Amino acid sequence: MSKPISIIIIDDHQIVRKGLKELLSNLGNYEVIDEFENGLNFISQLPNLKTIPDLFILDYSMPMLDGIEVLKQVTPQYPNYKFLLLTQNLKEDIINNAYNFGARGFLHKTCTAQELKTTIDNITKLGYANFAETLRIIRSFSQNINNQSSTKVELNDKEFRFLELVCHDKEYTYNEMADIMNVSVKTIDKYRANLFVKLNVKSKVGLVLHSFKYQLTKPFIENTKNTTP
Repeated sequence: MSKPISIIIIDDHQIVRKGLKELLSNLGNYEVIDEFENGLNFISQLPNLKTIPDLFILDYSMPMLDGIEVLKQVTPQYPNYKFLLLTQNLKEDIINNAYNFGARGFLHKTCTAQELKTTIDNITKLGYANFAETLRIIRSFSQNINNQSSTKVELNDKEFRFLELVCHDKEYTYNEMADIMNVSVKTIDKYRANLFVKLNVKSKVGLVLHSFKYQLTKPFIENTKNTTP
């Protein structure tokens, strides 16, 4: 058997931690190597961890220091640590903040065992949770938001086109985007890096959330500057 996926749980409810441990032990090759009862305790002990896990499962709602605050403090110093945020509230601002501050995925606490397994596997193997599910949840957000007419940031035509492809239903890979735009993959990487800086985001999901917030591209608006395939 291959080496188990190591996990640390940060949640203020002992019964939740216990339930997660039991569930994970039955789901497959997973091993909970440590657990913490709140964010403050976790951060204070973080420099002393003997083993860095493949994944941290982090509760959003905790006293003293919630999950977002934990991400704010940890990810600037440890950007490669992978966090899965568990929340009972899938509001747009929570998901936006989670990704902006370094989360690799999120799940509602009522998720199924299979959803948990799939999300863990996607984060540990691919870097982020399932993008299609993220896009579905983004679309389900209330449309009663303060949409802006512009981002206050100028995007050139190539950058805008790249953003359209990122938000497209077909979930194009970066190689496919390069073919569609008739440029090299290195150029696609350049567009992505430019947008990360211009829009102050850190991930593909962050780009989608930004497009949703400001109603920039399809599928969030009907008419755009370009037409995606």
